[in-house]
Amino acid sequence: MDRRTILRASGVALAAGLAGCGGTSSEGTPEGTATGSGTTVAMTDGLVFDPREITVSVGDTVTWENTGSVPHSVTAYEADLPDGATYFASGGFDSESAARENYPNEGAIGAGETYEHTFETSGEFPYFCIPHESGMQGTVVVE
Repeated sequence: MDRRTILRASGVALAAGLAGCGGTSSEGTPEGTATGSGTTVAMTDGLVFDPREITVSVGDTVTWENTGSVPHSVTAYEADLPDGATYFASGGFDSESAARENYPNEGAIGAGETYEHTFETSGEFPYFCIPHESGMQGTVVVE
């Protein structure tokens, strides 16, 4: 069973209408659908991306906002990106290894700060927070 099937089967509600700031529940919302040309994902002191999964269209911009006080990062899993996709990470790194090597001196998103990326390739884009990788992971699905 894939992760989306498990989440849907668990009965966790779908987050919708995420134009502007999304909800910031301490549990994190499992998935949402962007409206308009972009959406915001909250990074919380509960060590979650909220929502954990979002669906956007090619050309949409996703903004990650640190709504808490704990520094976070947005770091793509480079090996899992779709063919032809541009690598993304807070700090502007061009590889996962560079992002890992330079955190926290570069790439940390502090309280109230944001990072954004425009998705130009369809597919699934898994990402994580470097200091909280064991539980703070998310996915952007680009259709």
